[in-house]
Amino acid sequence: MNPVVKAHFATYPDHVSAPLVKMRALIFALAEQLTAEPVEESLKWGEPSYRVKTGSPVRIDWKPNTPDHYYLFFHCQTKLVDTFRELYGEQLRFEGNRAIVLSLTQPLPEAPIRHCLTLALTYQQRKHLPLLGA
Repeated sequence: MNPVVKAHFATYPDHVSAPLVKMRALIFALAEQLTAEPVEESLKWGEPSYRVKTGSPVRIDWKPNTPDHYYLFFHCQTKLVDTFRELYGEQLRFEGNRAIVLSLTQPLPEAPIRHCLTLALTYQQRKHLPLLGA
């Protein structure tokens, strides 16, 4: 883990860090399966950020002002969140055109999240397709 990101993860409360570490592992596993590219891990806007050349950056974070939720952030000038809303509007909760809001008290909706991350990690190849080829 990038040392700066590792230090940032250490600032989260224990009940928050576990789901975020799990999400990080999912991003790395999917990137390896889909792209065979190295994942660039860094802090962007104070949030752990994950990027591959074929995709659009994905950030994850928790905010103290919404203590029961954590977030998957996407570049707001892409079609990603609009596509996710079209596909999973009844299964996932969204914040504007930039985030999926996840609950710390509910199980991770793994299948939709895996699909959303797949679309983000391969965005450069899909951005011209209706509904990103989903």
